[in-house]
Amino acid sequence: MNQKQKIGISGNVGSFSEEAANYYCHKNKIKDYELIYLVTVEDTLSSVVANKVDKGIFPIENSNGGIVYESVYAMAKYTFNIEKMFEIDVRHCLLTLPNKKVGDIKKIASHAQALKQCKMYLKRKWPNTELIEWSDTAQAANDLNKGKLDESTAVIAPVGCAKLYNLDILEEGIQDLKFNFTSFITAVE
Repeated sequence: MNQKQKIGISGNVGSFSEEAANYYCHKNKIKDYELIYLVTVEDTLSSVVANKVDKGIFPIENSNGGIVYESVYAMAKYTFNIEKMFEIDVRHCLLTLPNKKVGDIKKIASHAQALKQCKMYLKRKWPNTELIEWSDTAQAANDLNKGKLDESTAVIAPVGCAKLYNLDILEEGIQDLKFNFTSFITAVE
């Protein structure tokens, strides 16, 4: 009897890393798998090296935002093998608590890489808004829903996070590039 493959990802439920992992499993005909939400690349790689997961999936570079520095720093700490590199198209949305209007938003939180990928949009539409770096796009959505972020905060996250975390979509497709590809690595021991 085959055991489920444990795949650690550097994201929370609803993250682009979750999307990438599901894409990877579909493309590689892996049907019996379980995603382990490790949120950070550091935790993902430490879990791969400690054999707590069979594979780890995390982003390494974006066509607009460039290198994911969090990944580079974590990769420098661990010895692992790269099984595969692949990319997915990443589309960002601006999400808020229900019934919030543009004028209610004073802060925008997201992963540093998402903020980079929406830099021109933010400069054009939200020039005086405080930007807050968060551990993960989906984690920011979850934390907004749970009240860990101020209610005057919007988050940049995947569209699926709206339904998952009971948030409203203020605007879709806010990334600066129409085609916004992120490269992911599948790491194994």
